[in-house]
Order: sequence, then structure tokens, then C-alpha cells
Amino acid sequence: MIIKNLRYIHRIREILGILVEHNLLSLLNEFWLKPPYQAKIILFLFSLGFKPSATISNLRIGERLGLALQKSGPCFIKLGQALSVRSDIIGEELASDLSALQDHLPPFSGDDARQAIVQEFGQPIEKIFKCFEDKPVAAASIAQVHFATTIDGNPVAVKILRPKVEEAFSRDLAFLNWIAKTTEDHIPDMRRLRLLEFVQTLKKTIALEMDLRLEAAAGDELRSNFEGDSTFFVPNMDWTRTGRRVLTTERIEGFPIDEIENIKKLGLDAKTLVGNMARILFLQVFRDGFFHADLHPGNLSVASNGSIQAVDFGIMGRIDKQTRFYLAEMLLGFLNADYEKVASVHFRAGYVPANQSEDQFAQAARAIAEPIFGLPLKEISLARLLSQLFQITQQFEMEAQPQLLLLQKTMLVAEGVGRQLYPDANMWQLAQPLIEEWMQEELTPEARAAETLSEAGKFLERLPVLIAKMSDTVETLSRKGLRLHQNTLDEMFNNNKQKSRWQWWAGILLGLGILSALI
Repeated sequence: MIIKNLRYIHRIREILGILVEHNLLSLLNEFWLKPPYQAKIILFLFSLGFKPSATISNLRIGERLGLALQKSGPCFIKLGQALSVRSDIIGEELASDLSALQDHLPPFSGDDARQAIVQEFGQPIEKIFKCFEDKPVAAASIAQVHFATTIDGNPVAVKILRPKVEEAFSRDLAFLNWIAKTTEDHIPDMRRLRLLEFVQTLKKTIALEMDLRLEAAAGDELRSNFEGDSTFFVPNMDWTRTGRRVLTTERIEGFPIDEIENIKKLGLDAKTLVGNMARILFLQVFRDGFFHADLHPGNLSVASNGSIQAVDFGIMGRIDKQTRFYLAEMLLGFLNADYEKVASVHFRAGYVPANQSEDQFAQAARAIAEPIFGLPLKEISLARLLSQLFQITQQFEMEAQPQLLLLQKTMLVAEGVGRQLYPDANMWQLAQPLIEEWMQEELTPEARAAETLSEAGKFLERLPVLIAKMSDTVETLSRKGLRLHQNTLDEMFNNNKQKSRWQWWAGILLGLGILSALI
């Protein structure tokens, strides 16, 4: 334990040194509102020997923080990307700057890449690939990508996890967990940030990214959702050459979506591309409830025919059907300046506790939205609006909604790309008719009946499991000597006997009603 703590203390000094170099110690004072004098002394002693770099003096605080996180290592890059969706914790400006945090690291050797492939598949690389390029085309914190050609002659992209990346992340995650626990134990004011919970969420996210089979499955699902759509393309997953540490996909040709000159050279229409981006994101979020949550230009390219292409499916988001309805109503409420609807949605969804004032929440929503909607159309940002909305969570005891935070970050990045392509277009104005049409289609009596029937079917499928669990619970209670009184059992039996007939007829009538609505 002593050795572990000494190692953590040494790591703290390293991190503080990086913070001093990037002139970021003021951030600690901002989030740690009144640090005790002992902490000030410790910070001062730990930071001795370091001084701010002259090269970062003109950068914003968020840009400096991004550079500091990059220097701190892979786990801290992921920490920064996770913080970029938590404007409720770090503020809108910092979150916006961190959303552009680039995940680039020096590459590992081609020999290590080849060895990883051999270890994954248990056979010589010559039996897997006819040609394998040692120089990677991209290198990030968790993995890097090489081009190769299969034995069949198909060009592919091969993503390979970094050697010993699991151990590196495990060490830094344990350190962050220690920092979070120590902070919450000794500084009560910091508990409002729920640091331990945040680190655990980060740990789960990174664990998913380190199994490339899960990424392949996500890419496969996204591809099937857009089968036959000429505006959006997802490469095929090569499952025969994919494992936990290696992912092989069809190789795609194109250029990053933010290269405006290439768009002009090919004679493509930038406004059409922005419209397609809005449509693609709308279909992922509302039609499918499954969206690519890392839509920066490094992961989006444009083919010569104008099709938008996506890669890297390590970070994906899911939104259930009911949440999609709430989200659509919320966005339409904002777009139509109907703040009572915005408030109503939050209360119906249970995002805001019932003991809060719906009228006051509507007033807060108006105060956030009106200044934004007073901007020129091309400058209106719904992502910024949602970001500010999430910042009032503490005032209304509103719990953070992870799926909406991830979507807000996705919207922010997509807006940035859209403005680069065609500054005069607003993605959400283009998407508004699509959202309204989707709402109308999904709220028809036929659609609602189909949804009800689907949910009923799912419940019936789960019913045997629920009954078995109830039986196990009763048996456990019985073993512990806990039993219902005989009078209670007799009453339950008699009541059930009387109710069984009308419940049976009610079930038949309900089923007939649903079927008649569908016909």
C-alpha cells in the first residue's frame, strides 16, 4: 500500500508539472473553490522546478488543457474526450475546446503490429495477408491502423491495439480512481461533481474500446441500418480477420470531409453535403436510436461520388424509443420557441423531479434559448443550447442523462464540420422537417398500436423469467424462515380465483383491440 501511494504521489508531481508548464494551476482553484492552506503548500512544493512554457501564452485555457492532457498520456486523452460532454461540470467553453482534442500518439513499430496479428490468429502473417504495410496511416491512444491486402487480393485497413495498452490504461485508471476517492473523502464540496462515478464510467467506456470485436459489431450494425443508402457508406467488416486485438475492414478511398478545396475540385456541392450530414445524423438518432458518437473529420471522409463515409466505431451512442420522442419534442419546442413544451417534456420524462416548478423551468429554458435564437441563423447552435441547458441541472435537481450528453457532444462536432463546409447553412433547420415528419408518422394510431403490440410481445417473452425469479425469491425467503400468514395466502388465493376470469376476458379484449387497430 505504501509503495502504491508513493507511486501515486510521484504521478501527482508529474501531472502538476505538466499543469504548471501549461499555466493551468488556476483551474484547480476554479473547481476547488476554497482550497485549505495545507493544500496550497503541497501544491506549491510539488510544482517547484517547473515553469510555464512561453509557446502557449496566446492559447485559450481549453486549448492549453487539451495539450496538457495529450502530454499526460493515453488515459488522460480519453479523460479529456469524456469531459468534453460534461459541460455541466467544466463549463461550455472548456467542453467546446476539449471536443476538438485530437487522439494522436507516436506509432509503434511495424514488427510489433505483425507480431500482434500472429498472436491473435495463431498463424504466420503471410497466410493472412498477401501484403502488409509496416508504416501506419493513423496512430491513436488505443490502436493504430495499417493498410494491407488479403490473400484474395482485397485492399483492407487493419486496426491493431497498442502493445500492453491494457496495462497502461489500468495503471492510470487506478490512479484517477484514487484521486477521485481521496478528493471525495476529504473535500465534501467536491462530491457534487460525482468524480468516482465519472471515473467508473470512463473505465467501462475504455474497456469496450479495447475489444475490437465489439467495434466491428457496431460497424456492422451501422452498415446494415444504411444498406442501399447512396449518401452514407460504412465499410464491410472482415470477420475472418478480426479478433479481440485486431479489426480488419474494407479499405475506403476518399478525403477528409473538411478539405474544402478537394470538394470544389470534384465539383461537389457543399450545401448538399451539409444537408446529407443533417439527414444522416437524423436517421441514426431518431430512426435507429443508434449513432456514431465520434464524427470528427478524421473519421468522416467524402468519396468521389459525394457519398459521406465513416470509420472508427469505438464510440457509439444508443437512445431508446421513448427518449427519442422526448428528444424530438424538446428540439421542436426550442426550434418553435415553445418553452412550455420544453419544460413539459423534461417533467414527463422524469429528468426533472416533480417537486420542482415547471413554470420556472420553462422560464430558465427561455432565458437560455432566446439569446441564442437572436443570433443570425447560420450561428445558431442547438448543441450549445443543450450544453447550457445541462448546466442548470443543479438548480432544478436534474440528473445528468449520459445518452443525451453524448449526443450533445456529437451535435457540437457535427455543427463544427457543417459550418466549415457551408457557413450559411444551419444543420438543424435542414433537419427540422425530417424530425416533424418522423414525429407525425410515429404518433399515428397504427404506429402506436404496433409499438404497444411489440412491447407486449417483449413482456410475454420475459414473463417466464420473471416468474422464475419470483419463485426463486419465495424459495429463498422460505429457507430463511420467512413465510406469509395462512390467512394472507387464503385471501390471495380466493381473490385470484375471482379475478382470473375477468383478467382472462380483459386480456382477450385488449388483444382484439390491438389487432383491430392494426388491420
